Amino acid sequence: MTSNVDASASRDIVLAFSGGLDTSFCVPYLKEQGWTVHTVFADTGGVDADERDFIEKRAQELGVASHVTVDGGPAIWNGFVKPFVQAGEGYQGQYPLLVSDRYLIVDAALARCREIGTDAIAHGCTGMGNDQVRFDLAVKAQGTYRIVAPIREIQKEHTQTRAYEQKYLEARGFGVRAKQQSYTINENLLGVTLSGGEIDRWEAPGEGSRGWCAPREAWPVEPLRVTLRFERGEAVMLDGARTEGHRLLATLNSLFAAYGVGRGMYTGDTTIGLKGRIVYEAPGLTALLTAHRALEEAVLTKQQNRFKPDIARKWVELVYEGFFHDPLKADLEAFLSSSQRMVTGDVVLETRGGRVDAVAVQSPHLLHAKGATYAQSADWGVEEAEGFIKLFGMSSTLWAEVNTGAPAGNDGDA
Repeated sequence: MTSNVDASASRDIVLAFSGGLDTSFCVPYLKEQGWTVHTVFADTGGVDADERDFIEKRAQELGVASHVTVDGGPAIWNGFVKPFVQAGEGYQGQYPLLVSDRYLIVDAALARCREIGTDAIAHGCTGMGNDQVRFDLAVKAQGTYRIVAPIREIQKEHTQTRAYEQKYLEARGFGVRAKQQSYTINENLLGVTLSGGEIDRWEAPGEGSRGWCAPREAWPVEPLRVTLRFERGEAVMLDGARTEGHRLLATLNSLFAAYGVGRGMYTGDTTIGLKGRIVYEAPGLTALLTAHRALEEAVLTKQQNRFKPDIARKWVELVYEGFFHDPLKADLEAFLSSSQRMVTGDVVLETRGGRVDAVAVQSPHLLHAKGATYAQSADWGVEEAEGFIKLFGMSSTLWAEVNTGAPAGNDGDA
């Protein structure tokens, strides 16, 4: 049904809200600019009931006109985790794209805009990072909206923005949680990212920069073993129990975080050209990627295994840089989906702490030759092996015969 509301004339604005320093600052700032602020918290996992309660109370404390919490678990699994694991590549070979919940947050905020009848949307991204690109491009790809970014606006006049935000809130009677004074902390179903403080200064992270992953001295003594079942490249069962994807990932996060799996430091090339340094923790995703790769390597052909990483890296670049809705991403996902049609089987994962290994793989599609085992036995003869080597290396052998031992000073044709 088409709304009769003139959205462009509305002073209602929807703010993607997390309860952190940046989005908390945005509420009174927007109100003082004449906006009626409606907040949306897209719960993409990573927060417990106490944190959800804090976010809702924080929104009310700041004086919003309305606040809603949206369950984003299924959306983040189907929209990101499934294709990401099937792609199997981190950004620049390392970072597991933990910020990709931003796109699902935008979807939730735009849905709220349509409910209210406004075309105005706000976010708490800074003008120095990648999230502003992801938010803005995701919004622009889905319609004509007015985008307001308060943190970008204050950066025109203030260089120490976090200190300014904190003083701004405190001057209006709003407190700031202690952990927000040192770090920017983002948690969702995918994992935890931490930046700020000594991390930004290229110094060793302090204990305050730890999220879910237990330190070495707290790891359990007994090793952990779990079995994951994949069907067409998607994890569907954990230890024999069929589980919804987002719940499966949440369980893996809990299990492997206790062993310190998935924690790392990452310095990468941001979309806008700066170097970005973060501490990240992704225990569940790390486990999923390890299991999926072990199964995939065993059931895909050599040519598939060689070519697929090129597609995966491009898919990861698009998602990282904000092109979540670009048609090329959908094209690449069509290939990824096709490549997974035989990626069905069981993988046993084991960890003793710090890392996880795939220790056993079972699948009806394993490309295992019945009469041959690598470096052990073969069902072909010596003559066949020698003939293959001769033909396989023909080009290099001919080059050596033609060009090696030529008369001194003979550089070939002019």
